[in-house]
Amino acid sequence: MSLLSVEGLTARYGSSQALFGVDLTIATGEVTALMGRNGMGKTTTVKAICRLIRSAGRLTLDGADLHCLPSHKVARMGVGLVPEGRRCFADLTVRENLIAAARPGEWTLKSVAQLFPALAERMAQRAASLSGGEQQMLAIGRALMTNPRLLILDEATEGLAPIVRQEIWAAVRRLKEETGVAILLIDKSVKELAQVSDKAVILARGKTVWSGPMTDLTPEISERYVGV
Repeated sequence: MSLLSVEGLTARYGSSQALFGVDLTIATGEVTALMGRNGMGKTTTVKAICRLIRSAGRLTLDGADLHCLPSHKVARMGVGLVPEGRRCFADLTVRENLIAAARPGEWTLKSVAQLFPALAERMAQRAASLSGGEQQMLAIGRALMTNPRLLILDEATEGLAPIVRQEIWAAVRRLKEETGVAILLIDKSVKELAQVSDKAVILARGKTVWSGPMTDLTPEISERYVGV
């Protein structure tokens, strides 16, 4: 059975419908790329999964219906979100950000510092004083400290310097190789997604238009639905 199962997902912002039928599944330990051009419903899908907006359709985590749960209970069930734009607690220190939502498990201050050594040197610094790349590492570390079963990364490398982007991708590869956490990735780099993802789900106009193993994603399909 899939860890996350989404079938026929629909969602609205007021009177405006944003999702018209999203289907995707993610198994434990699997990395899935959620792809599509800007405005096609990727972040809205993430918000629906995390119960940040109301939605309809089938939405389950390990067989449990998520529709009846508030967002904080979905997080406690094991969904860790790294939101677009990082959203660290600016006035808290790195350490305080990391422990703010920590739950027992293998991810601790020590293990996060091992994944991102730059954070180990800045535990007493305020998040506002960090570079953009360090704030992104902090956002990922904060999500990992909840010890999730499903980690969602929404545009985790957007706007970062190339060297920092490579650090983030290296961390994703380590998570895939060394842990059993399932990962849902949103990113604009098809090349990087192809190197770490087991499968892809492509959205267009708020619905799933293609899904399958990443190895089956041809340049023609990518150009049709993802290319600029």
